[in-house]
This record gives sequence, C-alpha cells and structure tokens, in this order.
Amino acid sequence: MTGDSSQSPPSGDRRGLIAFSWLWVGIPLGYGLYELVRKATQLFTG
Repeated sequence: MTGDSSQSPPSGDRRGLIAFSWLWVGIPLGYGLYELVRKATQLFTG
C-alpha cells in the first residue's frame, strides 16, 4: 500500500505533543505517588 501514512514515524510536531502529553500525566502522577509514600510512612511509623 503506497501512500499509507499511518505507519510513518512521528514528525517533530507529533513528538512534541507526545512528550507534552507524557509530562501532563506523569508530573501529577509522580507527585501523587510521592505523597502516597510520604503519608504511608507517616501512618506506619507513627
């Protein structure tokens, strides 16, 4: 199938969007995991 662009590698704009999306989800996720561990240690250590 020539002309099928669905299998082409991501362009520069797409890579930027993917990186931004990972950061948009990853930063709050990382912060939430940090808070979870911090509060769990407080719970179990007194």
